[in-house]
Amino acid sequence: MKVRLLQDEDLEETIAVWHQTRKATHTSMNIETERGLTLEDSQRIFRENIAPHCQLWVAESRDTVVGFLAIRKSYIDRMYVEPSDQRRGVGTALLEKARELSPAGLELHTHQENRHARTFYEKHGFRAVRFGVSPPPENEPDVEYRWRPA
Repeated sequence: MKVRLLQDEDLEETIAVWHQTRKATHTSMNIETERGLTLEDSQRIFRENIAPHCQLWVAESRDTVVGFLAIRKSYIDRMYVEPSDQRRGVGTALLEKARELSPAGLELHTHQENRHARTFYEKHGFRAVRFGVSPPPENEPDVEYRWRPA
């Protein structure tokens, strides 16, 4: 597996990973805003709200995108790993890239109900610093995490 900058030809595959993983994760958490979102909706959201504002990295295995990292300075805006590739080091590799890009520290938000993500980040040294509610349209309980080097 390798982590590299997203290239134009990776965009559709990366959006599909995001769409599928998000739907699987958020459906199990019963987040209302995820219901009914189509792949076309995800393509529009990704192109308009994520790609223009973030540096995008992909994790590639067997010539296939299996995860991605969207980062803005020290803020992890998105990090998703294809469900069938989770617990295989993909998230850890993406997180190592984020730490390389921002060695002074990282911040992120995740949903309070997303136990898998919370366990993953806490295992990797992130600390919950604030509990709140995500902005519209989600309006879901979230948690802010921070990591600082030792």
